[in-house]
Amino acid sequence: MSSKLLLPLLALLAVVAGCGSNATADGDKAAKLSLDAALPTTVPDGTKIVVGDPATEVALKLSGQLGKVSKFVQFANLSGGPQTTEAFRAHALDLGSVAEIPPIHATWTGLHVKIVASKFRKDPLAHPIYQLGVAPGVSVKTLGDLRGKKIAYSPGQAQGALILKVLKKAGLTKDDVKLVELPSTGDVYSNALSGKQVDVAPIGGVQIKRYLTKYGKDGASAIPHGIRDDAGHLYVVQESLEDPGKAAAIRAYVAAWAVAQDWIDKHPKEWIKGYYVDNQGLTEADGQWLVDNAGHPDIPADWSDAIQRQQETIDLLAKETGNKVIQAKDLYDLRFQTLAADAIKGGAK
Repeated sequence: MSSKLLLPLLALLAVVAGCGSNATADGDKAAKLSLDAALPTTVPDGTKIVVGDPATEVALKLSGQLGKVSKFVQFANLSGGPQTTEAFRAHALDLGSVAEIPPIHATWTGLHVKIVASKFRKDPLAHPIYQLGVAPGVSVKTLGDLRGKKIAYSPGQAQGALILKVLKKAGLTKDDVKLVELPSTGDVYSNALSGKQVDVAPIGGVQIKRYLTKYGKDGASAIPHGIRDDAGHLYVVQESLEDPGKAAAIRAYVAAWAVAQDWIDKHPKEWIKGYYVDNQGLTEADGQWLVDNAGHPDIPADWSDAIQRQQETIDLLAKETGNKVIQAKDLYDLRFQTLAADAIKGGAK
C-alpha cells in the first residue's frame, strides 16, 4: 500500500479500532456461532458492526432506508482490497465492499474471510467496468498488439487479475510483455498513460471518459477487453460471523444493501444528483455516463455460476503467482445465498 493511502487509513483505524471486536457489553467474549448454524435474525441491543461501503451508505440515506441499519451499523469511509484487508487485520472492520480479487488475496495472506453478497451486471460484456487505456502515440488495436508493451499491473487487485486474463485470452504470457507494478488508485493509471510510464493500463469508471476527453486529441485511445469484469462482493472477516449478534447484523445489512442496489437502479436521476454530483463532485454528464455504462444490476439467488467463474480466476492466479489453489466455494457463506434476492422481492424479514 502506498504511503498516501496508509496514513489516512491508520488514522481511521485509530478511531474505529475495537469496534470490530467480538467483545460483549460485560467484556466477555460472545459464545461462538458455528459457521454452519442458522443465521440469527434478531440483532441484540448494543451490537455494532463497522462497514466499509461508502456508496451504499449514500444510497440508504437517499432512499430513506438508513434507519433500518443505523442502530447497529457504523460506516467507515474506506473501500477496495488494500484498505479493507488492512482494516480487517487491525480488527477495525467487519464488512467491506470489493471486487473479485480481494477475498482471494486475503485468504492467500492468511485472513479468514467469507463472501456474503454478490452483485454482477446484466449483459456484462456490453457494460464492462474497465477498458484498456492506451497511451498517446502507442498503437494497440487488438489484444494481440499487447505483445512487447509496458502494461500497468496491480497484484492483489481486480485490475491485476484482469491483465492476467487478458494476456491469456490473447495467447500471451507475462514474458511477452513488461508488467509495471503500480497501485490502481485514483487517477494513477491515467497519469501513467499520459506520462508514457506505461503503454497500456486498465482504467475504469469515469476515468475512461476523462482520459479520452483529456488526451484523445494527443492520440490516446481505449479498447474493450471482451472479458467479464463485473463481479462485486460484500465480504466479512470470519470472526464477525462467529459472533451471533454481529452475524444477525450482517444478515440485516445484506438485506438493506440489496434493497439499496435495487433503489439505485430504479432511481437513476436521484442517484446521479445525490451520489455522483453532490457526494463525489462529478458533473451530471459524468454521472449519466457512469449510469449508462453500468447498465442494470444482477443479484442472483444462486451463486453456482459465480463460484465457477471465481474458481477459474483462482486457478489462473495461482498458476501465475505461485500461490496455492484454494476452493472458491469455501470463500462463500452459502447461508446468505438467497438473502439479497429475497430482500429485493420483499421476502426478507
